[in-house]
Amino acid sequence: MENIIEIKNADLHYNDFKALKNINMNIPKHEITALIGPSGCGKSTLLKSINRMNDLVEGCKIEGEFLLEGKNIYQDYDVNILRKEVGMVFQKPNPFPMSVYDNVAYGPRTHGIRKKKDLDDIVEDALNKAAIWEELKDRLKKSALGLSGGQQQRLCIARALAVKPKVLLMDEPTSALDPISTLKIEELAEELKKEYTIANVTHNMKQAARISDTTAFFLLGEMIECNQTTEIFSHPRNNKTEEYITGRFG
Repeated sequence: MENIIEIKNADLHYNDFKALKNINMNIPKHEITALIGPSGCGKSTLLKSINRMNDLVEGCKIEGEFLLEGKNIYQDYDVNILRKEVGMVFQKPNPFPMSVYDNVAYGPRTHGIRKKKDLDDIVEDALNKAAIWEELKDRLKKSALGLSGGQQQRLCIARALAVKPKVLLMDEPTSALDPISTLKIEELAEELKKEYTIANVTHNMKQAARISDTTAFFLLGEMIECNQTTEIFSHPRNNKTEEYITGRFG
C-alpha cells in the first residue's frame, strides 16, 4: 500500500494551547481515510494543516513533518501549488456568488487556462466527476447560489476537482445535508477514490463504517488509534475507541 501523505511527530499550538500532540499517521493512496472523534479533538485542525489553511491563523505554530509524496508541505511547496494538489471541501457548501460555470472554471483560470474550449471541457469533466452534470448542464449561466444545499456541495466538489488535485480533504461535507444528498456525496466519494485520495472528517459513525477504508480516532489532540475501518469497528484495540464508536461518549 502506497502512502500519499505521511505525518511524522506533528505538534500544533495555537499560542499556549496544544491542539495536536505527536501525530504519526499515513494516508494511503486511492483510499478514503475517515477522521473521527468528538468535537474539538483536532480532526479538522489536522485536515487544515495538510493544505496549510492554518498559515493564516495568528499564533499557530507547527512542528514535525507533513509530507506529500515525500516532499515537505511546509518547506518544498509554494502554497498555491500545494492547494492545487490538495483540494478542500468544507462543512457548509460555499459556492462563490457567480454562475455555476464560473465557480468550476475559477481554479483553472487562476492557474492560467484561458481558452474557452479548454475551460468548457474542464467544467463538463469536473461536473461529471461530481455526478451533477446532468442536473446542471442547462443552468451553467445561472447563479450557483440558487442551487439546493446538496447541489451546492457537489458543485464545491466539482470546483475542487477542476484543478486536478491528487488529494481531496473533506471536512464534514454532509453534516449540513439531508439524508438523500448525504447518500449522493457518499456514493460520489467511493467513485472518486479510483482517481483521488480522500481524507474525510466525520461525526457520523455509520458513514465512516460505510465508505472509509481506514479510520483514525482522535481524542483531545491525540490520535488514539488508526487501523483498517473493519478492524476499528469490530475489534478496536483501545477502550476509548470502543467507548466512542459505541456511543458511550462524544
